[in-house]
Amino acid sequence: MELLGLTRAELEKLAETLGEKPYRGRQLAEWIYKKGADRFEAMTNLPASFRTKLAQEAALTHAEVIARRAASDGTAKFALRLADYNIIECVFLPYPDRITACVSTQVGCAAGCSFCATAETGFVRNLTVGEIVDQVITIQKETVCRVTNVVFMGMGEPLLNYENVLRALHILNKEIGIGMRKMTISTVGITPRIRMLAEEKLQVTLAVSLHAPTQQLREKIIPYAKRYPLKELIQVCREYSEITGRRVTYEYLLIAGINDSPKHAEKLAALIGGTLSNVNLIPYNLVEGKGFKRPDERTVEAFKAVLERRGIEAVEREERGHSAAAACGQLKGSMIQKRR
Repeated sequence: MELLGLTRAELEKLAETLGEKPYRGRQLAEWIYKKGADRFEAMTNLPASFRTKLAQEAALTHAEVIARRAASDGTAKFALRLADYNIIECVFLPYPDRITACVSTQVGCAAGCSFCATAETGFVRNLTVGEIVDQVITIQKETVCRVTNVVFMGMGEPLLNYENVLRALHILNKEIGIGMRKMTISTVGITPRIRMLAEEKLQVTLAVSLHAPTQQLREKIIPYAKRYPLKELIQVCREYSEITGRRVTYEYLLIAGINDSPKHAEKLAALIGGTLSNVNLIPYNLVEGKGFKRPDERTVEAFKAVLERRGIEAVEREERGHSAAAACGQLKGSMIQKRR
């Protein structure tokens, strides 16, 4: 039985089945999630007999850090090798007022967004609950910093691994102590799952990768847009805000000559106007072989100014980790290229 990914209640039940009091399960949860233990022998306040039983009946599997790339701004990206030898990535993002972990939810991704490095690897499988939570534990170990915020913006589409992501949210909240309001789930817009998430009435932030103000253009950038029409997506996001009371963040990747003109900004403002939302403007982070270009700062400012004139709250996301290949899939991709 793999312990990493089990809730405290499940660990209490496990302790009972092994002949211990339930509080031993709570101690076990403390060792796994708060202290990041990777060996049962290290759990010194547990009886030796209990530790022996755990060694016989259970496993505590952590991913192996096989690469770390740091940037001058303190950002660090980690490549992790899982038990089945698949590789994923996670990112450490230090800010003056918070420490953020960006985590992956899948090995590869099925969404196939035209701009994304992860799309090159295709979809392999969903991550388990333990593999998602372990990324935060690993970052805390490697950096000796307590993570305060988590963004599900790494490799994969979180809402296509819905159940495991939801369980990971609760473990990060209850066991590691990260507030629900400090966590963000990013999605390309899987509308049925957004509805499901709304009904959970969690205080997490929903970030929708919009990237285009029209259906036709969005389909070119995000192939999944064909399955989930833009009009329906915006309506579901309105419902999400109404049910949860939470603002929806629209992520808008600015790609030179593709979606970055003032006309595009006007259409975007008309699309989301009147909703409880804000826009994160993200100048394109160059990915080798994609053929897209990054807009200049004047273009970004002009786009932002149009939104602000139309009453839309917009910010340009601070670029972090460029020298660390912090965009999704870049570090793994570079490792694969070197191997080839």
